[in-house]
Amino acid sequence: MEQLIANGIIYGCIIALAAIGLSLAYRILNFANFAHGEFLTLGAYFALFFAASLDLGFLFACILAIAATAAFGVALDLLAWRPMRSSGASRTAIMILSIGVSIAIRNALIIFFRPDALRFPLPVSQGINFGGMTVTSLQFEVVLIAIAAMLLVHALLSRSTLGKSMRALADNPDLARISGINVDRVIRCTWAVSMGLAALAGIMYGLITHLNPNMGWSIILPMFAAAILGGIGNAYGAMAGGIIIGLSQEISTAFLPAEYKIAVSFLIMIAVLLFRPRGLMGGG
Repeated sequence: MEQLIANGIIYGCIIALAAIGLSLAYRILNFANFAHGEFLTLGAYFALFFAASLDLGFLFACILAIAATAAFGVALDLLAWRPMRSSGASRTAIMILSIGVSIAIRNALIIFFRPDALRFPLPVSQGINFGGMTVTSLQFEVVLIAIAAMLLVHALLSRSTLGKSMRALADNPDLARISGINVDRVIRCTWAVSMGLAALAGIMYGLITHLNPNMGWSIILPMFAAAILGGIGNAYGAMAGGIIIGLSQEISTAFLPAEYKIAVSFLIMIAVLLFRPRGLMGGG
């Protein structure tokens, strides 16, 4: 059981990071981005390409991958989502576009990298035994990085001018415009932060498992479950929701076959929403 709890915390931290980005985009842009999982995958493959093909140091490759994924997300907003918003397209139409983007990115990755499972060019990490658990140094680093990233997101939202502008735009877009906030700039920054978090989550997911073009699609449902459980649009709720989803999925494998673990996390989400329809911390 101790090992399952450790695995759940590690997996939950990855889900939490991805769910934070998903919630930020939803709260400010007001639509569910079903391509979010593919940006997670894209970040992992960018890191692999920079580290293996360009022979860069892995840390530098990861930084470049996060920046490249964020830039790709901003460019995609300028080319696709912004014109749709300007033309008055409905949220449903924009959501369907995100599904199309998801399919396009996934198939592009299959074409360029093949559907085979790949791994980062890193040495095998040795496990450390303590308290009945075996945790590798990479897994320990994943948890520390996730916690640090969550603290940085908290600082961004609560202390920076950009974070205050994000919250103002999320609460009342019209008032934000009248107040002199550069709405387009805030939206671009939101995309950059959201996609950067997705890329970081994808790199960490690749570190503890392997890379394949479907890796983001395979965890898109837990991501949405975490965001909804915490309160859709609430970044802090997404953090808590991600940890709860990760723990519930892993612990459930002690009693049920592994293929049911996603269903267990959704049952927990439904049970919570019956008593708190707006999620644990209230959504937008």
